[in-house]
Amino acid sequence: MAMSTPGVGGYRIASVAVPIDAAPEDPSTAGPRLADLRSPRVAELVADHLRRRILSGDLDDGELLPKEEELRGQYPVSKPSFREAMRILEAEGLITVRRGNVGGAVVHRPSANNVAYTMAMVLATRNAGVSDVARALRECEPTCAALCAERTDRRRQVVPKLRKVHKESRRDLGDLVYATTVSRRFHEALVQYCGNESLILMVGALEAIWSSHETGWASRIRDPESVPIEERRAAFDVHEQMIQLIDDGDSDRVRELAAAHLAVAQTYPRPDGPGTIDPMRIPLRPAADRSSSARGGPWG
Repeated sequence: MAMSTPGVGGYRIASVAVPIDAAPEDPSTAGPRLADLRSPRVAELVADHLRRRILSGDLDDGELLPKEEELRGQYPVSKPSFREAMRILEAEGLITVRRGNVGGAVVHRPSANNVAYTMAMVLATRNAGVSDVARALRECEPTCAALCAERTDRRRQVVPKLRKVHKESRRDLGDLVYATTVSRRFHEALVQYCGNESLILMVGALEAIWSSHETGWASRIRDPESVPIEERRAAFDVHEQMIQLIDDGDSDRVRELAAAHLAVAQTYPRPDGPGTIDPMRIPLRPAADRSSSARGGPWG
Protein backbone atom coordinates (compact mmCIF):
# COMPACT_ATOMS: atom_id res chain seq x y z
CA MET A 1 0.00 0.00 0.00
CA ALA A 2 1.39 3.41 -0.98
CA MET A 3 1.24 6.30 1.48
CA SER A 4 2.39 9.90 1.23
CA THR A 5 4.20 12.01 3.78
CA PRO A 6 4.82 15.75 3.95
CA GLY A 7 7.85 16.75 1.94
CA VAL A 8 9.96 19.83 1.24
CA GLY A 9 8.47 23.12 0.07
CA GLY A 10 4.95 21.78 -0.33
CA TYR A 11 5.99 18.60 -2.19
CA ARG A 12 4.73 15.26 -0.96
CA ILE A 13 7.09 12.30 -1.10
CA ALA A 14 5.54 8.93 -1.76
CA SER A 15 6.61 6.03 0.43
CA VAL A 16 5.98 2.39 -0.30
CA ALA A 17 5.09 -0.17 2.38
CA VAL A 18 6.54 -3.65 1.71
CA PRO A 19 5.00 -6.71 3.46
CA ILE A 20 7.28 -8.09 6.14
CA ASP A 21 6.90 -11.62 4.88
CA ALA A 22 7.85 -10.71 1.30
CA ALA A 23 10.52 -12.97 -0.12
CA PRO A 24 13.89 -11.26 -0.69
CA GLU A 25 14.62 -10.27 -4.24
CA ASP A 26 17.28 -11.98 -6.29
CA PRO A 27 19.60 -9.10 -7.33
CA SER A 28 20.42 -10.87 -10.57
CA THR A 29 16.80 -10.99 -11.75
CA ALA A 30 15.13 -8.06 -9.98
CA GLY A 31 14.16 -5.02 -12.04
CA PRO A 32 14.17 -1.41 -10.81
CA ARG A 33 13.14 -1.16 -7.17
CA LEU A 34 9.89 0.68 -6.41
CA ALA A 35 11.81 2.95 -4.05
CA ASP A 36 14.04 3.99 -6.95
CA LEU A 37 11.00 4.97 -9.04
CA ARG A 38 9.34 7.22 -6.47
CA SER A 39 9.55 11.00 -6.08
CA PRO A 40 12.84 12.89 -6.63
CA ARG A 41 15.51 12.81 -3.96
CA VAL A 42 15.21 15.26 -1.09
CA ALA A 43 18.29 17.20 -2.28
CA GLU A 44 16.67 17.71 -5.68
CA LEU A 45 13.48 18.98 -4.04
CA VAL A 46 15.40 21.50 -1.95
CA ALA A 47 17.37 22.61 -5.01
CA ASP A 48 14.15 22.91 -7.03
CA HIS A 49 12.49 25.10 -4.40
CA LEU A 50 15.50 27.42 -4.13
CA ARG A 51 15.80 27.48 -7.93
CA ARG A 52 12.20 28.64 -8.21
CA ARG A 53 12.86 31.41 -5.70
CA ILE A 54 15.86 32.59 -7.73
CA LEU A 55 14.00 32.49 -11.06
CA SER A 56 10.95 34.29 -9.64
CA GLY A 57 13.09 37.11 -8.25
CA ASP A 58 12.30 36.27 -4.63
CA LEU A 59 16.09 35.95 -4.25
CA ASP A 60 17.85 38.83 -5.99
CA ASP A 61 20.95 38.64 -8.12
CA GLY A 62 24.01 39.14 -5.92
CA GLU A 63 22.05 38.46 -2.72
CA LEU A 64 23.75 36.33 -0.08
CA LEU A 65 21.78 33.26 0.95
CA PRO A 66 21.20 32.82 4.69
CA LYS A 67 23.70 30.69 6.61
CA GLU A 68 23.41 26.93 6.45
CA GLU A 69 21.84 26.63 9.91
CA GLU A 70 19.08 29.09 9.00
CA LEU A 71 18.34 27.44 5.66
CA ARG A 72 18.25 24.00 7.23
CA GLY A 73 15.65 25.42 9.61
CA GLN A 74 13.52 26.23 6.55
CA TYR A 75 14.35 22.91 4.88
CA PRO A 76 14.52 20.27 7.64
CA VAL A 77 16.75 17.80 5.80
CA SER A 78 20.02 16.10 6.63
CA LYS A 79 23.30 17.98 6.22
CA PRO A 80 24.48 15.75 3.31
CA SER A 81 21.19 16.28 1.46
CA PHE A 82 21.34 20.04 2.02
CA ARG A 83 24.93 20.28 0.78
CA GLU A 84 24.08 18.19 -2.25
CA ALA A 85 21.29 20.67 -3.05
CA MET A 86 23.83 23.50 -2.87
CA ARG A 87 26.15 21.62 -5.23
CA ILE A 88 23.30 21.16 -7.71
CA LEU A 89 22.59 24.90 -7.76
CA GLU A 90 26.28 25.74 -8.03
CA ALA A 91 26.71 23.35 -10.98
CA GLU A 92 23.83 25.18 -12.69
CA GLY A 93 25.57 28.53 -12.14
CA LEU A 94 22.74 29.80 -9.92
CA ILE A 95 24.92 30.28 -6.84
CA THR A 96 28.58 30.72 -5.99
CA VAL A 97 29.71 29.08 -2.77
CA ARG A 98 32.36 31.18 -1.02
CA ARG A 99 34.74 30.12 1.71
CA GLY A 100 36.43 31.87 4.59
CA ASN A 101 35.12 34.48 7.01
CA VAL A 102 32.80 35.90 4.33
CA GLY A 103 31.57 32.43 3.43
CA GLY A 104 28.10 31.72 2.14
CA ALA A 105 26.38 31.42 -1.21
CA VAL A 106 25.83 34.31 -3.61
CA VAL A 107 22.78 34.18 -5.88
CA HIS A 108 23.18 34.55 -9.66
CA ARG A 109 20.15 35.10 -11.87
CA PRO A 110 20.48 33.17 -15.16
CA SER A 111 21.97 35.22 -17.99
CA ALA A 112 22.90 34.89 -21.65
CA ASN A 113 26.25 33.50 -20.48
CA ASN A 114 24.49 30.50 -18.92
CA VAL A 115 22.77 29.90 -22.24
CA ALA A 116 26.08 30.45 -24.05
CA TYR A 117 27.80 27.74 -22.02
CA THR A 118 25.12 25.18 -22.87
CA MET A 119 24.95 26.34 -26.49
CA ALA A 120 28.73 26.07 -26.81
CA MET A 121 28.65 22.48 -25.55
CA VAL A 122 25.93 21.52 -28.03
CA LEU A 123 27.71 23.28 -30.91
CA ALA A 124 30.96 21.52 -29.96
CA THR A 125 29.25 18.12 -30.19
CA ARG A 126 28.09 19.09 -33.69
CA ASN A 127 31.65 20.09 -34.67
CA ALA A 128 30.51 23.64 -35.33
CA GLY A 129 33.35 26.16 -35.38
CA VAL A 130 33.60 29.80 -34.41
CA SER A 131 33.02 30.70 -38.05
CA ASP A 132 29.52 29.25 -37.66
CA VAL A 133 28.90 31.58 -34.72
CA ALA A 134 30.32 34.52 -36.69
CA ARG A 135 27.89 33.87 -39.55
CA ALA A 136 24.95 33.68 -37.14
CA LEU A 137 25.94 37.01 -35.61
CA ARG A 138 26.14 38.67 -39.02
CA GLU A 139 22.52 37.67 -39.51
CA CYS A 140 21.20 38.46 -36.02
CA GLU A 141 23.13 41.39 -34.55
CA PRO A 142 22.07 43.91 -37.25
CA THR A 143 18.45 43.04 -36.40
CA CYS A 144 19.12 43.86 -32.73
CA ALA A 145 20.69 47.19 -33.73
CA ALA A 146 17.58 47.99 -35.79
CA LEU A 147 15.33 47.12 -32.84
CA CYS A 148 17.34 49.51 -30.67
CA ALA A 149 16.53 52.27 -33.16
CA GLU A 150 12.84 51.35 -33.14
CA ARG A 151 12.45 51.65 -29.38
CA THR A 152 10.35 54.65 -28.43
CA ASP A 153 12.37 55.04 -25.24
CA ARG A 154 15.75 54.70 -26.98
CA ARG A 155 16.94 58.16 -25.95
CA ARG A 156 16.48 57.23 -22.28
CA GLN A 157 17.15 53.52 -22.16
CA VAL A 158 19.50 52.78 -25.07
CA VAL A 159 21.53 55.71 -26.38
CA PRO A 160 22.98 56.89 -23.01
CA LYS A 161 24.18 53.37 -22.22
CA LEU A 162 25.75 52.90 -25.64
CA ARG A 163 27.47 56.27 -25.35
CA LYS A 164 28.88 55.30 -21.96
CA VAL A 165 30.44 52.14 -23.37
CA HIS A 166 31.69 54.02 -26.41
CA LYS A 167 33.34 56.67 -24.23
CA GLU A 168 35.34 53.98 -22.46
CA SER A 169 36.61 52.69 -25.79
CA ARG A 170 38.57 55.88 -26.40
CA ARG A 171 40.54 55.52 -23.16
CA ASP A 172 43.39 53.31 -24.42
CA LEU A 173 43.38 52.42 -28.11
CA GLY A 174 47.01 51.33 -27.83
CA ASP A 175 46.12 48.33 -25.65
CA LEU A 176 44.75 45.72 -28.04
CA VAL A 177 43.25 43.54 -25.29
CA TYR A 178 41.52 46.52 -23.70
CA ALA A 179 40.28 47.86 -27.05
CA THR A 180 38.99 44.43 -28.06
CA THR A 181 37.22 43.90 -24.73
CA VAL A 182 35.47 47.28 -24.82
CA SER A 183 34.56 46.80 -28.49
CA ARG A 184 32.90 43.51 -27.63
CA ARG A 185 30.99 45.22 -24.82
CA PHE A 186 29.52 47.61 -27.38
CA HIS A 187 28.34 44.75 -29.59
CA GLU A 188 26.90 42.93 -26.59
CA ALA A 189 25.09 46.13 -25.54
CA LEU A 190 23.39 46.37 -28.94
CA VAL A 191 21.80 43.02 -28.16
CA GLN A 192 21.20 43.65 -24.46
CA TYR A 193 19.15 46.80 -25.11
CA CYS A 194 17.23 45.69 -28.21
CA GLY A 195 14.08 45.19 -26.12
CA ASN A 196 13.25 41.63 -27.22
CA GLU A 197 13.91 39.14 -24.43
CA SER A 198 14.17 36.11 -26.72
CA LEU A 199 16.78 37.79 -28.89
CA ILE A 200 18.60 39.10 -25.82
CA LEU A 201 19.08 35.51 -24.65
CA MET A 202 19.70 33.76 -27.97
CA VAL A 203 21.86 36.38 -29.68
CA GLY A 204 23.41 37.30 -26.34
CA ALA A 205 24.61 33.71 -26.04
CA LEU A 206 26.19 33.94 -29.51
CA GLU A 207 27.85 37.21 -28.49
CA ALA A 208 29.29 35.59 -25.36
CA ILE A 209 30.76 32.72 -27.40
CA TRP A 210 32.28 35.10 -29.96
CA SER A 211 33.56 37.47 -27.26
CA SER A 212 35.39 34.62 -25.51
CA HIS A 213 37.02 33.78 -28.84
CA GLU A 214 37.93 37.33 -29.83
CA THR A 215 39.29 38.46 -26.45
CA GLY A 216 41.25 35.22 -26.18
CA TRP A 217 42.76 35.89 -29.59
CA ALA A 218 43.70 39.44 -28.58
CA SER A 219 45.49 38.22 -25.44
CA ARG A 220 47.51 35.61 -27.35
CA ILE A 221 48.47 37.59 -30.43
CA ARG A 222 52.23 38.09 -30.69
CA ASP A 223 52.14 41.30 -32.69
CA PRO A 224 49.43 43.73 -31.49
CA GLU A 225 50.40 46.04 -34.35
CA SER A 226 48.84 43.54 -36.76
CA VAL A 227 45.70 45.55 -36.00
CA PRO A 228 46.95 49.13 -36.57
CA ILE A 229 45.68 51.81 -34.20
CA GLU A 230 44.18 53.67 -37.19
CA GLU A 231 41.98 50.68 -37.93
CA ARG A 232 40.95 50.37 -34.28
CA ARG A 233 39.99 54.04 -34.30
CA ALA A 234 38.04 53.57 -37.54
CA ALA A 235 36.07 50.72 -35.95
CA PHE A 236 35.11 52.88 -32.98
CA ASP A 237 34.13 55.68 -35.37
CA VAL A 238 31.62 53.25 -36.89
CA HIS A 239 30.26 52.57 -33.40
CA GLU A 240 29.71 56.29 -32.99
CA GLN A 241 27.84 56.46 -36.31
CA MET A 242 25.65 53.55 -35.21
CA ILE A 243 24.77 55.30 -31.97
CA GLN A 244 23.73 58.40 -33.91
CA LEU A 245 21.55 56.37 -36.28
CA ILE A 246 19.89 54.68 -33.30
CA ASP A 247 19.33 58.08 -31.72
CA ASP A 248 17.74 59.24 -35.00
CA GLY A 249 15.51 56.16 -35.10
CA ASP A 250 16.91 55.12 -38.51
CA SER A 251 16.53 51.35 -38.19
CA ASP A 252 17.20 50.56 -41.87
CA ARG A 253 20.50 52.40 -42.06
CA VAL A 254 21.80 51.14 -38.74
CA ARG A 255 20.96 47.59 -39.81
CA GLU A 256 22.99 48.04 -42.99
CA LEU A 257 25.89 49.68 -41.19
CA ALA A 258 25.98 47.00 -38.49
CA ALA A 259 26.10 44.24 -41.10
CA ALA A 260 28.90 45.93 -43.04
CA HIS A 261 30.85 46.63 -39.85
CA LEU A 262 30.65 43.01 -38.66
CA ALA A 263 31.82 41.71 -42.02
CA VAL A 264 35.05 43.72 -41.55
CA ALA A 265 35.48 43.32 -37.79
CA GLN A 266 35.24 39.54 -37.88
CA THR A 267 38.21 39.22 -40.25
CA TYR A 268 40.71 39.94 -37.46
CA PRO A 269 40.27 37.28 -34.80
CA ARG A 270 41.39 34.29 -36.85
CA PRO A 271 40.65 31.01 -35.07
CA ASP A 272 43.34 28.90 -33.42
CA GLY A 273 43.81 25.65 -35.32
CA PRO A 274 40.50 24.34 -36.64
CA GLY A 275 38.53 27.09 -34.89
CA THR A 276 36.59 24.79 -32.60
CA ILE A 277 34.40 26.16 -29.82
CA ASP A 278 35.67 25.72 -26.27
CA PRO A 279 32.83 26.01 -23.70
CA MET A 280 35.37 26.34 -20.88
CA ARG A 281 36.38 29.79 -22.15
CA ILE A 282 32.90 31.16 -21.47
CA PRO A 283 32.47 32.68 -18.00
CA LEU A 284 29.19 31.86 -16.29
CA ARG A 285 29.44 34.95 -14.10
CA PRO A 286 31.59 38.07 -13.61
CA ALA A 287 35.29 37.57 -12.92
CA ALA A 288 35.00 39.02 -9.39
CA ASP A 289 32.48 36.34 -8.47
CA ARG A 290 34.49 33.56 -10.08
CA SER A 291 37.61 34.48 -8.14
CA SER A 292 35.79 34.09 -4.82
CA SER A 293 34.49 30.63 -5.66
CA ALA A 294 36.49 27.58 -4.66
CA ARG A 295 35.86 23.97 -3.81
CA GLY A 296 35.73 23.06 -0.20
CA GLY A 297 33.73 26.14 0.78
CA PRO A 298 31.59 26.44 3.89
CA TRP A 299 29.08 23.91 2.57
CA GLY A 300 31.63 21.40 1.27
